[in-house]
Amino acid sequence: MALALDKPRAPRRPAARRGNFELVSWVFMRVSGLALIVLVLGHLLIMNILDGGVHRINFAFVAGRWSSPFWQVWDLLMLWLAEIHGGNGLRTVINDYARKDSTRFWLKIMLYVSMVLILFLGTYVIFTFDATIPTTH
Repeated sequence: MALALDKPRAPRRPAARRGNFELVSWVFMRVSGLALIVLVLGHLLIMNILDGGVHRINFAFVAGRWSSPFWQVWDLLMLWLAEIHGGNGLRTVINDYARKDSTRFWLKIMLYVSMVLILFLGTYVIFTFDATIPTTH
C-alpha cells in the first residue's frame, strides 16, 4: 500500500480562467526587468561613482537634478517600474503560497493598497519638490 503525496506545487483549487492577464503579466516582468537594469545601473553610476560619488549628494544636488524634466521622468520611470514589477512578483508569490481564499484576498488588498500609496507619494514628491526651500546647516 503506497502513500500518495501531492506534488509540492499542485493546485489545491481548480484552475481559474485567467485569460490573457497572466501572459501580459509575464511579458511585463521581462520587459520591465530589462528597463530596470538600464535605469538602476544608470542611477547607481551617476549617484555613486561619477563626479565624487555619494559625497556630493545633498539637497542642492537633488534640487538641481529634479529641476530637469529628463531626471524627473528617469526617476519616475524607475519608481513606477520597480513598484509594479515588485508588486507583480509578490502577487505571484501570494497566488502560489496562500492556501485560503480569504488569506489570498486580504494579502492582495494590503499589497495593492501599499503599492498605490507608495506610487502616489513618490510621484507627488518628484513633481512637487520645491528647490527654493531654504536649507539650514
